[in-house]
Amino acid sequence: MNSYCLICHEGISAKISWNALFSREKEVLICESCKSKLEEITGEQCDICCRPLHDAFRMCNDCTRWEENPEWKGALDKNISLFQYNNFLKEVIARFKFRGDYILSRLFAENVKKRISELDIDLITPIPLSTERQYERGFNQAEAIILNAGFDPVNLLTRIHSEKQSKKSRKERIRIPQVFQISAEINLEGKKVVLVDDIYTTGSTLRHAAKVLKQAGSEKVFSFTVAR
Repeated sequence: MNSYCLICHEGISAKISWNALFSREKEVLICESCKSKLEEITGEQCDICCRPLHDAFRMCNDCTRWEENPEWKGALDKNISLFQYNNFLKEVIARFKFRGDYILSRLFAENVKKRISELDIDLITPIPLSTERQYERGFNQAEAIILNAGFDPVNLLTRIHSEKQSKKSRKERIRIPQVFQISAEINLEGKKVVLVDDIYTTGSTLRHAAKVLKQAGSEKVFSFTVAR
């Protein structure tokens, strides 16, 4: 039986084995060539944001600056990311997010499920889009990642404004007004929450969301992204 790579659309030939005859093997969604272009984050990493480190420090410069700011210290407990945001993954996420290729969220489902299942959490919530962005794309990419991994998202947040942060510098991102507000009528006191998004860039979006959740009573706030 042949399947097709969700990225390059080349055929993938299934390997015939004794195990395949007696069990249902996992569906293969990506060819070996495309898989080799995904750079999994391994080895020494920043204790907070998951950035690969090549020295003896336990925290990267970005997170050190966030933690030295009294307004943001402790807002985000830890971020977990799967892959480095190289040119290949950048194109894959652009197809998924901006060109409506929803099926690509299935690529990450197994890894997302495994890593989130390892966390001690109570609730999973996607980073919300503005009404305008949701209408443009037709779906929330963060919610798609959660659903395809087999989890039930709880929409705890809404956006207050929709100004794009991708065009802003790090300083501008820190100084913008709060982006989110609590939307769900749910008691967050003592709850452990994981925020899900597609990419961790400067950590500004995730920290804004985490701060609101902490102010509403959350004990711990983690974040999870496909790319870092």
